[in-house]
Amino acid sequence: MMLAKREYYLNQLIKKQWNGRIKIICGLRRCGKSTILFEIFRQYLLNSGVKEDHIITLALDDDMNAPYRDPAVLSRYVRESVLSSEEKYYVFIDEIQYTISRKELRNPDEPIRIYSVLNGFLHMKNIDVYVTGSNSKLLSRDISTEFRGRGDTIHIYPLSFREFFEASGLDKTDAYSEYMTYGGMPYLLSLDTDEDKYHYLEELFEEIYFKDIEERYSVNLPGILRNLTSSLCSSVGSLTNAAKISRTINSVRGTKTDAETIDRYLGYLTDSFLFQEALRFDVKGKKYFEYPSKFYCTDIGLRNVRLGLRQQEETHIMENIIFNELIARGFQVDVGCVSVSASNGAGKRIQQNLEIDFIARKGNKQYYIQSALSMDDEEKQKAELRSLLAVNNSFRKLVVSKSYGRSWIDENGILRIGLIDFLLDQNSLDR
Repeated sequence: MMLAKREYYLNQLIKKQWNGRIKIICGLRRCGKSTILFEIFRQYLLNSGVKEDHIITLALDDDMNAPYRDPAVLSRYVRESVLSSEEKYYVFIDEIQYTISRKELRNPDEPIRIYSVLNGFLHMKNIDVYVTGSNSKLLSRDISTEFRGRGDTIHIYPLSFREFFEASGLDKTDAYSEYMTYGGMPYLLSLDTDEDKYHYLEELFEEIYFKDIEERYSVNLPGILRNLTSSLCSSVGSLTNAAKISRTINSVRGTKTDAETIDRYLGYLTDSFLFQEALRFDVKGKKYFEYPSKFYCTDIGLRNVRLGLRQQEETHIMENIIFNELIARGFQVDVGCVSVSASNGAGKRIQQNLEIDFIARKGNKQYYIQSALSMDDEEKQKAELRSLLAVNNSFRKLVVSKSYGRSWIDENGILRIGLIDFLLDQNSLDR
């Protein structure tokens, strides 16, 4: 199997060594968390002179390690594996959520035992602890409460286009065609045929993601969960909310569900990192709308296969890929809304809301981004640029289009950049 280098994540792990915190490596199952920790980072440590028996590893999703899902047994195993208090050890624990019982999960006031164990590890100054997990709600809640500032999160995503391109051996055009169809789940690099790739992604949904969600949350309407997943995949890039989705599912699928159930199941899907929500932000009013919002699939290949490769609208696929790229680069990403005054054709002025595909924020930097498959048509250009031109501030504004060659800055100060260049250059927003 070809192994992507994942240097971005390796460098994060290297920088966070021995910082006095629990390193929490989270992300979608099968996106490469275990490979990054157990193979890439471990090999780095060995090459740096760390002794093999000073790296303690435990994969809790392996049935052979089921006894260690008991926090007390896990604690004892780690402490007994540290043979010397004078030497440094690394501790790698994979899929930590397996130690959390259903009772603890259902009751938000129930103390979660594994976190007292991990806090105990923090008192052992000669071990550096790394855990992986596949549930965002538990991890985010516990980082802010149980660890009280002593947890350090590293979010892992499926392969970016740049990572995929560098590992695939394909030219840029073929690599993008492959990527926009099957996405960036790392194991795909070892598969040769379309049939094998399709079957692998299809199996991930049924054998891993749905089973995990159904077992962990005791889902009593698995059909609704699957219908909701298909609905989200079909409508990436469209504004929606739980009430709208429930009406669509009831109408199209002939089922009966309500907005409350859909809202709860949406939480399960986002907590499991299958989807991410982009909230709607009023640029001029500087406030968030309560609803509707957009949902994007964490891996575009999973989205495509869930729909049987039937809805291959490249405009929506490209938008999803750009969203994922921004998120992987560490940006907070919202959907922008800007109000402009326009004529209604009868001599009266009305307020019209225009959409900005993405507002990307990181620290004191902010970017307004339009995703446009083609910008060859003059009317299309006017429509895409109108919302950007309505934003009256000095932050960078740009259009990403597949039809662009070399990038340039136009007379309005808007950066025009080609899709492939945007995806391959980590610093493309600041050109």
